[in-house]
Formats: sequence, structure tokens, C-alpha cells
Amino acid sequence: MLTEKGPLLPQEKLLIVYFIAVLLFFTIFSIVFVVAFQRRKNKFLKERYEAEQRYQRELSDSQIEIQEQTLKNIAWELHDNVGQLLSVANIQLNVLMNAIPKSFHDQVSETKSIVQETVQEIRTLSKVLNNDVVLKNGLLKSLQMELDRFNRLDYLKATLKISGDIVPLNNASEIIVFRILQEFLSNVIKHAKASKLFVHLDYQEKALEIVAEDDGVGFDVSQKTNSSGMETMHSRAELLNAKFSIVSEIGKGTRLFIKYPYKST
Repeated sequence: MLTEKGPLLPQEKLLIVYFIAVLLFFTIFSIVFVVAFQRRKNKFLKERYEAEQRYQRELSDSQIEIQEQTLKNIAWELHDNVGQLLSVANIQLNVLMNAIPKSFHDQVSETKSIVQETVQEIRTLSKVLNNDVVLKNGLLKSLQMELDRFNRLDYLKATLKISGDIVPLNNASEIIVFRILQEFLSNVIKHAKASKLFVHLDYQEKALEIVAEDDGVGFDVSQKTNSSGMETMHSRAELLNAKFSIVSEIGKGTRLFIKYPYKST
């Protein structure tokens, strides 16, 4: 190698080699440092995200647990207290029947029938509110009981369709799926003004797909509401890692969709 001053001396060549080596070392060191820093940063962000997810999951679990305990307490109150009081009222009506003129017997008999029907409805309602009973009956039987109750009370015409080979779910999953459907059904009764309700459980190879739809007044899904029921359904679906959506239009009813993968059980 030549320069204007002549060929480079061995010391100069060695100095250039050292300079290039040092430059290469710092370049490699910088790259390794940046990569290591980025990995640590990504690891930190991942751990923080996972911690946030665990916190949200634990929070949702706690809320669900509180809700389930509240429902169980309500079920006990309905069955043990309200149901007993109505049973006593029915006994009193039997006593009254023997003490009044026959001209009033028809009215008392009608009242007795109403009280007896009320007792039966309270007992049925207490069963679908108590998660222990839901677990004992299973998802399908509990859901059928709820729809039968709507039909019996003449709220609307409710039908249930089951497709595919039934795949048993674990207890926690059955409770959560049933509570999502129960919340939707409750909203239909309270707000939809529907005449028909259809629920379809399709047991597919890898997932359970659920569709529940009514022919009611519908609502504008783009309008934000303060509905805790909607948030609860979303939270419960997230606990299952299930796809969840509600589609509705004014005057065209409402449709609930859940896709629950079996691998979550």
C-alpha cells in the first residue's frame, strides 16, 4: 500500500489493523448491547402485560365469585323464606275455605292456584340461580328449565336446538356459559318485547358454537350504555377465552354468538 509519502511502515499498518479491530469490536459490542437491551425491554413488557392479564383475570374471577355467591344467597332466600311463606299462605287459604260461604269458594280456589303456581315458579327460579343445582343438572338441562319457565309464564315462545355429539364441559365452564346465556335471556325478557326466542348449541369438532336470538325491538349497538349485564357477559366470555359478540338493529331483534374452544376446558 502506497501513500504520497511512500509505503506504509509496519507500525502504521499495525496501527490501522488495531484501529479497525477496535472499531469492529465497538460495533459488535453496540449491536450486542442493543439486542440485549431490546430483549430485556421486550421481556419486561411481556412480564408486565402478563401481570396485568393475571390481575384482570383475578379481578374478574373475584367479581364472578361474588356474583355467584350473591345468586346462591338469593336462591336460598327465595326457596327457604319466600317459598315457605307462600306455602303457609296456601295452608291458611285451605283453612279459610272451610270457614267461608260456598259462594266464595271459586275465588279462594283461584287464589290458591295462583299461590301454588307462584311457589312452583319460585322453586324453579331458585334452582337456576343456585350454581350447585346448575352443576348437578348440567348446562343443557338448566338451560331447558329456564326456557320452559319462559314458555310456562307465556312471556314468549322459546325453543332450544342441540346439534352434534354433546361434549361434556368442566364444571366452571358450564356455569360460566350458562350465566352468559341467562344474562342474555334476562335482557330479552326485560327489554326486547320479543315473541320468539331461539337458542342453538352446536357441538362441533373443536368448539361449541352458541347462537341465541330474538325477534324483538333490537337496539343500536353503536350507542354506549351503562349496562353492567353487557360487561358481565364480556368478562365471563374472556374467562373462557371464547369469542363473543352481540349483533342487533332497531326493529330487527338481537343475536348473541359464542364460540367456546374445548381446549379451554
